[in-house]
Amino acid sequence: MDIVTLLPFIVLIGAMFLMTRSAKKKQQAAANMRNQMQPGTGVRTIGGLYATVKEVNDDTVLVEAAPGVHLVFAKNAIGAVLEDAEYNRIVHGDGDGDLEGDTPIVPDDASSLTEPGAAADPAGDAKIDLGKKGEADDAEPAPGAKGAKSDDKSGGDTDAK
Repeated sequence: MDIVTLLPFIVLIGAMFLMTRSAKKKQQAAANMRNQMQPGTGVRTIGGLYATVKEVNDDTVLVEAAPGVHLVFAKNAIGAVLEDAEYNRIVHGDGDGDLEGDTPIVPDDASSLTEPGAAADPAGDAKIDLGKKGEADDAEPAPGAKGAKSDDKSGGDTDAK
C-alpha cells in the first residue's frame, strides 16, 4: 500500500487520540479540584448553587447553603471550588465598592448613551405616528371614490342567500 492511501487513516487516528487525550486531561483536572475540597471552602454546584463545604466524604459532599441549611451533593455535582475572595464577593457582596462611582452602571434613560452634541432628531425627520387614525381618516369616502360602497347597506346586511 502507498503512504498516500494510509494518510487519511493516520490523520483520523491522530485526531481521535488528541481529542480523547484533552478530554482525559479535563476530567483529571476536575477530579483533582474536587479532591482538594476541604471544609470551609466555597463551592459552586453545576446547578449554580453557592455553598460552603462542611464535610467531604468519598463520593458525597455536605455543604451549607445558608445558616442551618445543609445539603448533600455528589462530588460530581461540584462545578467549581472557589477561592475565598471570589466566594465572598459573589455570595456576600464583599469588594463591590470599586464598582460604585458617580455614574450609574445602568442609566435611567438612554439620553446619556448618545453623544453630547447630537440632537435627539438629527435628520429633522417627522416622527411617525403609531397611534390610531385621526378623525379625517375615519370619514366616509366620497361617493365616486375608488373602493366606495355602491349601495347603502350597513349593519352587516348582505345580498347573500
